[in-house]
Amino acid sequence: MDLVLLRKALAAIVLPPIGPLLVLVAGAMLLRRWPRLGRGLVWTGIAAFAILSTGVASSFLLRLVDASPPLALEDARSAQAIVILGGGVRRAPEFGGDTLARLTLERVRYGARVARATGLPVLVTGGAPPGYAAEAELMREALEQEYGVKVRWVEDRSYNTHQNAVRSAALLKGDGVKRVVLVAHGFDMRRARAEFAAAGLDVVPAPTFVPVASELYPGDFIPNLAALQSSYYALYELLAYLARGW
Repeated sequence: MDLVLLRKALAAIVLPPIGPLLVLVAGAMLLRRWPRLGRGLVWTGIAAFAILSTGVASSFLLRLVDASPPLALEDARSAQAIVILGGGVRRAPEFGGDTLARLTLERVRYGARVARATGLPVLVTGGAPPGYAAEAELMREALEQEYGVKVRWVEDRSYNTHQNAVRSAALLKGDGVKRVVLVAHGFDMRRARAEFAAAGLDVVPAPTFVPVASELYPGDFIPNLAALQSSYYALYELLAYLARGW
């Protein structure tokens, strides 16, 4: 668990918004002694922050990390189960405790849609972050109570995608399941699919939040918070996939 937290901390330092800001601060500190280097770093930090905050850059990065098409139901029907990956939980006093964070809720909603369309049994996977309820238990609760979809398997001990894959595969193989529909976001589908394939499962990708190539508009060049967040997700996956290769 400590290694997982260390990886997340390193990612937070390297990726936006902290990464570009650290470059900018370093440049400002060097201005007096090495003005040329300092100015270069300051402008690099500003440019990186501004560019990554545009819709043009975030859309490019999202398509770069994965270009999986939307799920075709005829492919899904050849599978034996649906696996929905957790994507975080959050404190929610209005719910009387913890609840699903936005990414997990989007996956649960889409996973419920696929489950109703195919009739396949569902596995949810995601452990308990420190001090929080287990993702998988919250996912099961939402699927059964809010979407009317029964959950057959609950894997609630994993802390990253590798563990999601290994521990989910162990549960599924015990029931003879070898081919699954994998529900995750488009930006992390490539790595998730590779992990589940390495765990011995045949994967039918079912991405949600699929990037769409469209005409450019003036607003796509204006920095905004949503685009910066999308750039963060894409860059995180690029780094994570490289780390997995190493």
